[in-house]
Amino acid sequence: MKYTAGIWAYRLKEDFFEILLVHPGGPFYARKDAGVWSVPKGEYNPDEEDAFEVAKREFFEETGNIITSSNFIPLEPVRSKGGKLITTWATETDFEQCYISSNLFEIEWPPKSGKIQSFPETDKAGWFSLEEARLKINASQLPVLEELEQKLMSLR
Repeated sequence: MKYTAGIWAYRLKEDFFEILLVHPGGPFYARKDAGVWSVPKGEYNPDEEDAFEVAKREFFEETGNIITSSNFIPLEPVRSKGGKLITTWATETDFEQCYISSNLFEIEWPPKSGKIQSFPETDKAGWFSLEEARLKINASQLPVLEELEQKLMSLR
């Protein structure tokens, strides 16, 4: 089984919450929008790394932003369609620029061309209202978004 860990960044704008989501980079997602955005997250080996530390590292690697908050809300893990266990936390934070940089990955592109190309893990990020986030988010992460929404509404 594969494991991933991530952080849901949220902020209060006037009278509603916004969630930071990232769009996967690379040629497979270039023209896709609804249903492909994600919480910033990454894979780890639970025998070698702490999930929470991985979540903070991956947030930085996928957005270029460092989380300075010390108040985190643990959320229930979910399983992705591919079988990965996704463990996440949420924290209130804000960034002037929600996306700065991302690590790169390499794949053969176009397929069977023999050419290796580099692509960013994430190619953009954005702040979305909870309603917008429900439309953008990968379906396997929707239960976590709904749990987060319930917890945020109880804070008001």
